[in-house]
Amino acid sequence: MDVMGDKATLLETGRFEQSADFVQSADLVQPSDRDETGEAVEEARQRLAAEAGDVEAMSVLGAMLLRRGDLDGAEPQLRAATAAGDRAAANNLGVLLHQRGYADDAAGWWRIAAVAGSAAAAHALGRHHREKGDEPAAEYWLRQSAEQGHALGAYALADLLEHRGDAAAGQWMRAAAERGHREAAYRLARALDREVSAEGDDGPDNGVSPAAEQWYRQAAARGHRRAALHLGAILERRGELKEAGRWYLTSAKDGEARAACALGFLLRDAGDVESAAVWWLRAAQDGDGNAANALGALHAERGETQTAERWYRAAMDAGDVNGAYNLGLLCAEQARTAQAEQWYRRAAYAGHREAANALAILLLQGGDTAGAEPWFSKAAEAGSVDAAFNLGILFAGRGTEEGDVIALRWYERAAAAGHTEAALQVGIARLRDGDEAAAERHLRCAAGGGSSEAAYRLATVLDARRPPVPAHELGESVHSSKSECEEWYERAASQGHRRAQVRVGMLAAARGDVVGAARWYREAAEAGSRNGAFNLGLLLAREGSEPEAAVWWTRAADAGHGRAALRLALVYARRGELAEGQRWADRAVTLGPREVSERAARLRDALRQELSA
Repeated sequence: MDVMGDKATLLETGRFEQSADFVQSADLVQPSDRDETGEAVEEARQRLAAEAGDVEAMSVLGAMLLRRGDLDGAEPQLRAATAAGDRAAANNLGVLLHQRGYADDAAGWWRIAAVAGSAAAAHALGRHHREKGDEPAAEYWLRQSAEQGHALGAYALADLLEHRGDAAAGQWMRAAAERGHREAAYRLARALDREVSAEGDDGPDNGVSPAAEQWYRQAAARGHRRAALHLGAILERRGELKEAGRWYLTSAKDGEARAACALGFLLRDAGDVESAAVWWLRAAQDGDGNAANALGALHAERGETQTAERWYRAAMDAGDVNGAYNLGLLCAEQARTAQAEQWYRRAAYAGHREAANALAILLLQGGDTAGAEPWFSKAAEAGSVDAAFNLGILFAGRGTEEGDVIALRWYERAAAAGHTEAALQVGIARLRDGDEAAAERHLRCAAGGGSSEAAYRLATVLDARRPPVPAHELGESVHSSKSECEEWYERAASQGHRRAQVRVGMLAAARGDVVGAARWYREAAEAGSRNGAFNLGLLLAREGSEPEAAVWWTRAADAGHGRAALRLALVYARRGELAEGQRWADRAVTLGPREVSERAARLRDALRQELSA
């Protein structure tokens, strides 16, 4: 029976023939761009033509009623047009029957339309067979649809082939994407992303290929909210924050909780915490655990601990293990140790490495070294740099040769991951072993990471290599560029390292820079350095300020500096205060070192004789 008309003529009529996913009834017929008034006028016109026997008008009117949800009104129009050989009507009649729940009857009409060349009907029929489990028939009809250029058919075919592991899936996914299918564009972008990750290539743009970005952009522009989320993340990593924010906003408004959360962080980083909180709240209410954690942290910073705890619990309920970890941190800050341990354990058992590290620290603070070690190990093996460093401390504290070897191994692991203090410990160990090259390398890493102790030790290594500097005459300044070791001394000194401050003062004094030397000695002395106080006293005495010098020597001697005590004994002896001089001489004998003790003993004996004369 020849029930179909000429294909070319039918395509030119612009009738509603497109069918889409069964679950999205809004896509089953093409939407009209007319407003409601225009549609009413058009419907009236088509109805008059249909009543006059115009087959095309019957088909169009049936499609309009179907789109509006008036199935009872649409069915007789579509059946009449189908009986007259209208292919588009046959397809839409299938759509209508499918909506009524008559899937097999719908398939019958789709078959008629598909045999007549309807790509939309072939797609719908292929989907029907796939739902029935008949994959060969599904592939046949979907291929018919795809080969006619139908985007939905190409996408459904790609999905079927991908499910079977067929390499041809990519070709059809690309075809669907090129024809404007947004989900196909998104999945194609994701596949390209996975290829980059599998190859271990960071790609030209932070691990995202330009092709993937292009497809994300196409899908996002067509309203795909997850594509907009991914596009926003790409742009954020690239530093294009304004455009990233626009795509996050687009995605968030479409209901993507992760985009709302990301938008919140973007706003917070821009200083707009209140707006950030609005989006975090929206995301958290939609079940985003990361947003709930962010809200918890925000309230915790404000001192609103009960609200913070509520949001951390919400994060935990959403499946975000960070919620339990943050609850542990919150309890620890409030000295609720037992509860902190409970939450840390919950997060640690779920695989949270920093929670395992925090739990180990808590146990260690409670004296449970045996209980702490396995949690440090678990955290370190999971990649926690802090836990690796803490294991080093734990083993080094045992004071055994084996413990030192194991400690160094963990220090090296943490140092390789960029841990500053671990690099310092490795540097110290290498210095102790005599491996100066390795020591210098690690000390440079630690010093570059901000360790003042590493900067000082690096400076001492470099200082030891310098040739002796000839003494200048009559205290005149020697103008020369600073050596690298001086720069490291100064960096450590500026960070408050007392020994470095004393050393910088000594170098300044050697250059004849009395003011600079005094400044650094004073800083060290005021921070508690007895050497700084002693050297400041020497400098002041040479400048003729012996009374002030005595003040600083007293501070140094009280802190256990033998030379300062000897200087004080000499000062008081010259003043004629023999008893006070003898007292400081006695102190110098006790404090040493040996040569100071010997000189102080001779001075003490002389003062004693003088007092007894």
